[in-house]
Amino acid sequence: MTIPTTTMVCMGISALLSIGVLIALFFIFRKRFGIKLVPVLVGAAAFVLFVMVLEAYVHNLILKPDAEGNIALRSQPILFMLYGGFMAGLFEETARFLCFHIMKRKYRGIGTALGYGIGHGGIEAILLAGVTMIANLILCVQINAGTPPAGIPEASVLALMAVPPSQFLIGGIERVLVLGIQIPLSVLVYYSVMAKGKWWLFPLAILLHAVVDFLPALYQTGVVTNLYAVEGVVALYSIGMIYLAVRTHRAYRGLEA
Repeated sequence: MTIPTTTMVCMGISALLSIGVLIALFFIFRKRFGIKLVPVLVGAAAFVLFVMVLEAYVHNLILKPDAEGNIALRSQPILFMLYGGFMAGLFEETARFLCFHIMKRKYRGIGTALGYGIGHGGIEAILLAGVTMIANLILCVQINAGTPPAGIPEASVLALMAVPPSQFLIGGIERVLVLGIQIPLSVLVYYSVMAKGKWWLFPLAILLHAVVDFLPALYQTGVVTNLYAVEGVVALYSIGMIYLAVRTHRAYRGLEA
């Protein structure tokens, strides 16, 4: 059994997109907006704490499978959609809100918002796609070399071979699109903290974050089955969020308290 070269190439491109775009944005924004490393690191740490620890803990309680492995909420697609979307929005935007309050005495300006967004969305891309794709690529090389890790089930290898190469590529593209949402959300929450009287941008960010997660949640429950349609909607949403962030910055940059 061998893994097709096309599959491995798509994995490599996906890993490169997930990590390379992040690095490129950091240097571009550092030159253009003077972003500093601290907000980037704060964003990354906040994602790990609020999403991978706190939100994951809540998910483990509410989405705990029964004895037969079934998750009750998945049988109610609309409730699952609302739960998944608003939980993500609540935890991630609250993380932004608290972190900008903590940093506002020493770190201000649009560079702080962009830096936090790169850290928050970037660590998500690295952990969910970059690391995964690199691990898969190493596994594929081992399998093709005839030295697969000991104990790996044959069914797992067959399952890996059955995945269309395009799906691995989509993983990296999706992370880039999501980064185009995470950074604008950081801009909105930044101005909810820094611009006097614009607190309403915080609940707006929670709502906008929830909405973009609705369609993927319906895909997970099988209500929506076309992955390309889901990614197309995410792409359009990303463009819209970037436009909104630019308009928000231009409108409120002079109102920072």
